Order: sequence, then C-alpha cells, then structure tokens
Amino acid sequence: MQLHLKTLTATCSAALLSATVASAEGSDLTVFDWSGYEDKGFYAGYLATHETAPSYTFFGSQEEAFTKLQSGFTADLAHPCTDAVRKWVAADLLHPLDTSRLTNWDNLLPDIREVDGVTIDGETYMMPFEWGNTGLIYRTDLIDGDALTLQTMADPAYQGKIAIPDAASSAYALAALATGISNYTNMTDEEFETASNFLRSIHPNIRFYWSDGGQFDQAMASGEIEMGWAWNQSELNLIWNETPAIMVKDTDIGIATWVCGYVHLKSSTTPDDQIYDMLNALSDVGSGQYIIENWGYAHAHAGAYDVVDDETLAAYGFDDVQKFFDGSLFFDAVEPSLEARMLREFERIKSGF
Repeated sequence: MQLHLKTLTATCSAALLSATVASAEGSDLTVFDWSGYEDKGFYAGYLATHETAPSYTFFGSQEEAFTKLQSGFTADLAHPCTDAVRKWVAADLLHPLDTSRLTNWDNLLPDIREVDGVTIDGETYMMPFEWGNTGLIYRTDLIDGDALTLQTMADPAYQGKIAIPDAASSAYALAALATGISNYTNMTDEEFETASNFLRSIHPNIRFYWSDGGQFDQAMASGEIEMGWAWNQSELNLIWNETPAIMVKDTDIGIATWVCGYVHLKSSTTPDDQIYDMLNALSDVGSGQYIIENWGYAHAHAGAYDVVDDETLAAYGFDDVQKFFDGSLFFDAVEPSLEARMLREFERIKSGF
C-alpha cells in the first residue's frame, strides 16, 4: 500500500507506519507445520504483539517434512512429534531451546516434558505443544463394541471397510499393540515379522491409507468405512457432526499416545525474540483452553485443565490426564535401522506384497 503522507497529520503518519512495521514483522516469522495449525486461536499472544499471523507452509507427514528440510527448505519453526526429533537433531537441523526464555516451561505437564525426544543429551530441542491419542475409531451403529479388538480389523467381514494412516511408524505401532509387542521402537526380527504379517492381514480390508484426517472423517460419516486407526480429533469431528462413532480408549485393547511440539530450525532467519514470542504464545493457558475446547486435543500446559469446564474435560476424556500416560504406547523414536526397514516393508505391504 502506498502512503500519501502529505495528506496525513504527523500523528496519523506515525501510527500508520508503526502498524505497517508490526504487520511486516508478524508475517516474517515462517512456520513449517501440519495443515490446520495456522489457526489463530493457538497464538493469540503473538498476534497481540506482532498484529499479523506468521507465514505457514504445510507438510503431510514427518517423513515428507524431513526430506524437504534435508533438501534445503528453510523456515524458522517446525512442528514435528517427539518420535522424529532425534533424527532431526542427528541431521543437524535444530537449534537447542533456551528454557529460561520459555515463560510457560515450568507449568508444562511433567510427564509431557519428560517424553523421549523433548530433551536429548541434556539439551532441550522441543517445546511440547499438544498431545493426544491414535486409536481405533468405529461406527457404533454398525459394529458391536463389546466384541471389538484390534484383531477385528483383520476379519474378512470388514473387507474394504477400514482405513489406517499412510505412515509406517503409526502402522507398526498399531501392529505392535495388536500382537502384544511391548517395544515397537526396537523390535527383534521375529517381532518385526509378526507385526508385518498383521499389517498384511488387514491390507485386504483397507479402503484407503489416509494422509488427511478429513478424508477419514468423511468416509466414516458416509459409511464408506466402518472403523479405522485415527487421531482423537477425528472422533470429535464425527461426534460434532452427529455421526455415531467413538474411539476405543481401553489400554487393555490398545491405544497410542503422541506428543508434538515446536522446534527452532537452524535455517531460521527471524530474531530469537520473535521466535520465543511465538513459542510462549503457543504454550500459554489461553492456547491450551482453545485447543482443548475447539480441537479436542490435550495441551501441554497443566493449567489449561483448570480453566476448561469439567463437563467438556469429561466428554473429551481429559478429566484424568494421568490415565493417558499409564498403559498407553507412546510414539518414541524408532531405532534408525528399524525405521528404514519399516518404511521399506510398509511400502511393500501397501502394494500387496
């Protein structure tokens, strides 16, 4: 916008120029993220200071994000999950974070701060933001939940009626839970074969491997699929749209817990003060309240659960957050050679081999 300063008073000119500078600074921050996380409700504190939202570029999977960063893509912040952080650190992609500049650090849930990948060899690389579950979601009007287990996914009666993520780590976590493997991040050869065979057994029943939660939600709502392995956001989307569906949250049957957050990329060119303004906005209580109430994801800030009403917490399963940590499989970093093996085998399985 061109400014015709001669037509403005000095006071108005100064105010307009100040707003323009603040706007430019806000959008100068670049974030590499999952689609949807540009939602301004997550970082209201940043907007209060910088007026305009950061600039976002999106990725569909952590593997895609890693490959893009390795190829020279640049940004200030990125949003992986904890299971990816060790790999990103080993590739020299990340700056450590200064926790003394994270104003909410001491208020984050201790169990979340201590998840593998947040801190590595004494250096903190991730500020945890949100966490939640990946579990079995099913149509309650079409499937008897009393008899449901993860092994049900292999039942020929559900041919073409299920969907799982197009992500090897998530698929093998599902397979580990279904077959009783206690440590999916460092499987023996025999355990890997058992997990792979489970994935092969459910392949004929898979309608599609989803990379977009919206695709899963729409297929569940229409009845195209009747069950699948998905995030708890999908359960809430279906409930909000009055689709009779629920996630199995019984740890005896099997449920996984993931923790994701923000990391400071070495390719960053934005001043550190602005980086920490964004991190502090993302981790404050207001952000936590927003993501719980509007997305159905749990937030890292312990105080967020004190400002959300008890009915909402109970409806979303967050009235006792400790139960999510007890008995759940956490998505931790997979041993590198096993991860490469998972990626190769998963592609073979998806191709029908």
